[in-house]
Amino acid sequence: MTIRVGVIGAGIMGADHVRNLAGAVSGASVSLVADLDADRAAAAAGPAGARSTTDPRALITDDEVDAVVIASHDSTHAELLTACLDARKPVLCEKPLAPTVEEGRTVVEAEEAVAAELGRSLVSLGFMRRFDPAHTELRRRLAAGELGEVLVAHCVSRNVRSAPDATNISAITNSAIHELDSMPWLLRTSVSEVAWVSGRKASSLAPAGLQDPALMLLRMEDGTLVTLELFLNAEYGYSTRLEVVGERGTASFTESPLLEYNLDRRRATEYPADWRPRFADAYRIELQAWIDSLRTGAPSPLATARDGLRASEIGAALVASIDAGGAFVKVVHA
Repeated sequence: MTIRVGVIGAGIMGADHVRNLAGAVSGASVSLVADLDADRAAAAAGPAGARSTTDPRALITDDEVDAVVIASHDSTHAELLTACLDARKPVLCEKPLAPTVEEGRTVVEAEEAVAAELGRSLVSLGFMRRFDPAHTELRRRLAAGELGEVLVAHCVSRNVRSAPDATNISAITNSAIHELDSMPWLLRTSVSEVAWVSGRKASSLAPAGLQDPALMLLRMEDGTLVTLELFLNAEYGYSTRLEVVGERGTASFTESPLLEYNLDRRRATEYPADWRPRFADAYRIELQAWIDSLRTGAPSPLATARDGLRASEIGAALVASIDAGGAFVKVVHA
């Protein structure tokens, strides 16, 4: 059985999903690609042997589309997810779930009502770090208690350059959202309260009004403290790191895969320009797991709509902390 997938959005992520589904994921094919830019949609669809359109709603209701991937602008996610639910089609949506917590809660209510009717969930969220081999191995070791009681975790997330219109809020909802999902998942505990720590100065490369780098603090329900440095205009390359400190030891991983070389009496490291080389395996494994669940009827192992809502609710508490001058703010889950 082959799952015919329609992909909405033919930008960087959407085009990558088309290539993976057409050539690297078994049991899947791409039947239709939608993008508001007709040329971009056609360019992504052509090598996959798929049709293209500028109408995402027509894609969702197309008879040759069994399942949908949403990789369009964040602002479109809630309405497109709702359209997929109305059409009773399974959907994998890139983060975030919705532009606002309120819209996210509406999507979750609709999704859970449809799931109760069908006896299965239709919505999966694209938090690909859950499928990154380094993350999954670390989660296994933490669950086995190899480090003893976890005390502190340190996260670093750096990008080459932010969008020119980036704000403190978009930094949370579009970038930090990954750690807001992955850290509760890794540590198997919820976030209790959060704080946004504003630095004395921001990078001269950052757009006006963006605190960059920024430091965020997450206090978990079990008392573990998580720090997150988010630097969107690091310029030197894409870099993501994590160290978990336990009573008996530490575990960490960095930006692998990287190119390290020795030349002219120097040792150097070459960084990727964006996140895709670092998480290429994670995206492929995630897509394969989603397709396998659709083919077999097994529950999806991906993040759920409610997982996406919980990450957004943590983000909302961070925004409230900004407004409160960096004070700790309790996380409120619906």
